[in-house]
Parts: sequence; C-alpha cells; structure tokens
Amino acid sequence: MVDIHSENELKQIVQKKGFLDFDVDPTIDLFAAIQQLKKEKNAIILAHYYQEPDIQDIADFIGDSLGLAQKAQSTDADMIVFAGVHFMAETAKILNPHKKVLLPDLNAGCSLSDSAPPAMFKAFKDKHPDHLVITYINCSAGMKALSDIICTSSNAQQIVESLPKDQKIIFAPDKNLGAWINKQTGRNMVLWNGACMVHEMFSYEKITKLKVRHPQAKVLAHPECEAPVLALADYIGSTTGILKYAEKSADQTFIVVTESGILHQMQKTSPHKTFIPAPPNNACACNDCPYMKLNTLEKLYLCMQYELPEVTMDAGLIAAAKKPIERMLQISADLKL
Repeated sequence: MVDIHSENELKQIVQKKGFLDFDVDPTIDLFAAIQQLKKEKNAIILAHYYQEPDIQDIADFIGDSLGLAQKAQSTDADMIVFAGVHFMAETAKILNPHKKVLLPDLNAGCSLSDSAPPAMFKAFKDKHPDHLVITYINCSAGMKALSDIICTSSNAQQIVESLPKDQKIIFAPDKNLGAWINKQTGRNMVLWNGACMVHEMFSYEKITKLKVRHPQAKVLAHPECEAPVLALADYIGSTTGILKYAEKSADQTFIVVTESGILHQMQKTSPHKTFIPAPPNNACACNDCPYMKLNTLEKLYLCMQYELPEVTMDAGLIAAAKKPIERMLQISADLKL
C-alpha cells in the first residue's frame, strides 16, 4: 500500500477522487484486517442490503433504511462506517453529531435523492403552506431539514395512517412510493415528481414473460417501482419486508423486483429456494444500483485505516434535519415497527 502520512495529502486525494485511491497489497486478508480495525477503533460497520456480498458479510449490521437509522441511533461505537450511499451516512451523522461517520466512497450518491434539490422543493412547499411534509429517507439532509416527518418504505404507510385523515400532506421525493401509499390508504397526498432510476427500469413485459415461464413463482416488489409493475406483484414491501416474506413463505420460487443486492441475503436465509432477479427494460445491468456498487471491500479497508472520507455537516443543518428523523423513530417505536 502507498504510505502517505500527511493528513493534507490524504484529504486532497479524497477531495479529488471522493475516496482513497491506493493499491491494496493483494496478500492482505481484508476480512481479518477489517475485523482488527473494528476492534482497534471501536468501529461499527453498517451496510445496506444492496451492497456487494463481501461487504454484507463483513458488516456488523445489515438492513434497510429504517433498520440502519435505528441502529445508527442506538450504537455505542466511537466510529460509524457506513457501507451504503451518501444520504444514509448523512442520516447516521445527524443522529450522531459527535461521532466520526465514514463513507468508503463519497461518490456513492442516489438518483432519487438527486431528483429533489432542496431549493426547488422549498419553492414547491411554499405553494402548499397548509400541508405537512412527509419525506422519504432517500433524500439529502437539506430535504430532511424542510420536512416534518421522515419515513422509510418499511414504515411509510403506517406513518401516514397515524395522522388524521383530514391532514393535508406533501409526500416527497418518490412519486411511485407516494402513489402506492395513496392507493393503500385512500389519501390524496400531493406528490413530488421524483423517482429511483433502478426501480423505474424494471420491465413489465419481461416480468410478465418470466411469470409465464415460472407460473409457480411469487413476485416480490419494492414500492418504488412503477404502478404497472406493482400490479404484477404478489407482495409489495421494503427490502426487509421482501426478505422476511420469502423466508417465511411456503413457496419455493420468487421473482424479485428490487435491486439485486438483496439476493445475497435471501439466498443465505433460504438456501433451498430459488430467487430470480427481475430484468430491466434494456440490456444493461440496471437492476444494480451503480451508486451502491461504488463501495468495495478495498475502499472499506482504506476508509477505516485512514479514517477518510469523513461525512461532516453544519451544526445548524444537523439540528434542523434531526427533528423529522427523531419524529419518525418515535412514531415507529410507538407503533412497534
């Protein structure tokens, strides 16, 4: 490995690249080295289900956005290493402003988060002054600061249903999740026009053909998918919900309509079952999130070794963004979600 001792040099590399761009000695046992670094630095690795299998296997906790936020809030670790995307690491920092939060690659963004620039959303919000704002956690800290309640795909419907039926609501940024909640609850929330590029790329036609070839298969879909795709599903839920449904179901074959990283945990929990990733509507690997896959085991190791890249935020933004997250966590606790 390149040996650079200057903190300024390290920060310059991160500023230019977004991650530490060193060659890692191929003879290093990265799993053992990362475990050692965790002990030395009292660090915890939180990983999303969409991370590559090696990262999921080395993580201390694997979950969806709700589970990760809950774990970030409760951890007693001194250092939080977030193997996910930027808004997730931001959420961990918001909940732990005095702890060091690391992200292996700062370029790990989110198309859904990018679809809701805070300045544009504020102008939209100002046009609906009597509306409460519920914002999906897949958004920037700036968006969270403009919100009343944060939600995840695990708890969004229950949070909406916990509010009075006459409460006017803006739901952002995911229009597909918002439309699905409107359908489930009978609400008429005002929806921001945002979406996840991965979940919008699934092909209705190709999934239909898969169902013909595998008539016994159950279709499990994430609510970020478009309505025609959701209409094909036997179960609609968060990544954790999809995982649990497949584990408990007596069925043996499943067509999985979400980012393909979840298949690793599905195969581990149910090795005797068959999981078929739903195809996108073109020839690319669009059911893989390119941002999630920017994190690698090598980047994770370097990140922990040098404690960079670090996620930092303005104290005022942290304070403003923390309130709606804490409200979500409290509602989830009250509802035992």
